[in-house]
Amino acid sequence: MISRKLFAIVILATSAIAAMAQTQQIRAFSHRGGRMEHDENTLSAFQASHDAGYTGYETDLRMTADGHLVVTHDSNLERTTNGTGAVEKLTRKQIEQLRTKKGHKLMFIDELMAWLKDKKGLYVEFEMKTNPVDLYPEERLPEYVDALYNAVMASRPADAEFVFTSGDYRSLRCMQARHPDADLLMITGKPCCAETIALCKALGIKRIGATMNGTSREAVALAHKEGLTVSLWPGQSTADFMLGAYLGCDFMCTDIPIELKSWVEANAPWLKVTY
Repeated sequence: MISRKLFAIVILATSAIAAMAQTQQIRAFSHRGGRMEHDENTLSAFQASHDAGYTGYETDLRMTADGHLVVTHDSNLERTTNGTGAVEKLTRKQIEQLRTKKGHKLMFIDELMAWLKDKKGLYVEFEMKTNPVDLYPEERLPEYVDALYNAVMASRPADAEFVFTSGDYRSLRCMQARHPDADLLMITGKPCCAETIALCKALGIKRIGATMNGTSREAVALAHKEGLTVSLWPGQSTADFMLGAYLGCDFMCTDIPIELKSWVEANAPWLKVTY
């Protein structure tokens, strides 16, 4: 099987082939602020992406024991901070005392929204991290989705595209039921295919975030035919991005936003990319 890197090289062989491979506009967005280049999900990471020309971002939200939403991916604090245990077991005051392993403070949703409020042309994915289930039982989901929706929508710029995403279908359904106007994206660890397209449609969601591994151009075309917008991941290299472009994605995250933008501008200027 051809590797993603080799596949990207083949695409780049001639500008004509590459132009045929990608005709749609792609919105590239900085995954956790660029987790392979900066201290993920920190203000410094998002600011670095913004300084490089990005207005597209993805981030993750978890809820503290006293009901505050903190910007962090993992429930367990050990990987990224000097803390221990689960985010969900600590209060905001306790979280505020922690620092990342690179010395940055953890950010809360109100602080992130304050940073976003004066930015133009935003595309932001707010991932609802409502796992493991024992920390987010069904009875806690309304509190979580209401807090997130209210915080995000209260300071949404008029031209911003804010999307609530999750791989936990419980939180997607809860957000959908309580806030029908919320723009939702279903995250799946499976490729874009007939199965995941059907599931997305069954949930009444018009955006799918699928892994590119196993995704075909035909499947993406089918998703488009069914009225879905397609976002692909992972985005760990320029080769990943080129493969996503070839497959026909509408959106693509990147863990290397600064490297990617520079590389595309120098090596693939024919690509239609919004950052």
